[in-house]
Amino acid sequence: MSVEKPDCTIVIRAYNEEAHIGRLLQGISQQTLKNVQVVLVDSGSTDRTVEIARQYPVEITHIAPDEFTFGRSLNLGIQQARADYVVMASAHVYPVYPDWLEKLIAPLQKDEQIALSYGKQRGADVTMFSEHQIFHNWFGEQSTPRQSHPFCNNANCAVRKALWEVHPYDEAIPALEDLAWARWAFDQGYAIAYSAEAEIIHVHQQNWRSIFNRYRREGMAFKQIYPQEHFTWLDLIRLWTGNVVNDLRAAGELGRFWKEIVPVARFRWAQFYGTHQGYRQSSLTWQLKQAFYYPNTSLAKARPAQRGVMPIDYSNGRDCSEMQNQQGKL
Repeated sequence: MSVEKPDCTIVIRAYNEEAHIGRLLQGISQQTLKNVQVVLVDSGSTDRTVEIARQYPVEITHIAPDEFTFGRSLNLGIQQARADYVVMASAHVYPVYPDWLEKLIAPLQKDEQIALSYGKQRGADVTMFSEHQIFHNWFGEQSTPRQSHPFCNNANCAVRKALWEVHPYDEAIPALEDLAWARWAFDQGYAIAYSAEAEIIHVHQQNWRSIFNRYRREGMAFKQIYPQEHFTWLDLIRLWTGNVVNDLRAAGELGRFWKEIVPVARFRWAQFYGTHQGYRQSSLTWQLKQAFYYPNTSLAKARPAQRGVMPIDYSNGRDCSEMQNQQGKL
């Protein structure tokens, strides 16, 4: 690894991610930015996550499961960062294009008032239909140099280490530490940028209980970030109805109405009932409601921008990972 300051440091949080970590690290190895530092924060994996990661130039650090929070694990990883720009990526994502890192940190390089930039996310073949819709609503096809609200997502984002040193991630809240940090930066007069060209695939394979728990956890975090707000039963019913209708309209345009009717209804109920249970007496600001929940772009009508860059070919890496998994079971 180069002794000079890296162009960026990538911090990856992982727990039992043997099915995905190899593909992410393969994608990083094929980036146009080569002088990068990769830090994996493992929170007690019992599978082959760490073993696979050691096949790549990765610095591995550990956090005990009973000490884990999302914010604490990020802080632990960023403490080891040697670069001025720190990229955060979930262990179950992988970049689509070889210039992913370039596009993600470009807003930080161009404008000193940008505290955080985040990139596009899309689902995989296993992603539920409603989650595909969420990705399209949250992450549009056009970049936004300066947002009017602090929405972001650190499954695919970059921050300035110098600002993190002033204000580390909140280690106490159960989720949404990215939103809490972005809100702080926003309040200090900094801006948030969105880069549509910094695209990753986000692989979620969850059951209904885990979906409910994810949104309940986020609801609890929202209540701590915005304690004056509320999320009522009326909000729940209105948002569930509106999003189910929008999702099924998009599914119908793709000829998948009857196939998706039950999964869509169940996913959206787990999402909003979980949010309600996390909040109880709390709700979102109007801008954040629009960014997180309200139907916007139809999945069927979304038109991704055409790029003059060939995507990364993961076919060989995927076959290799599957072979390694089989060998590990022998």
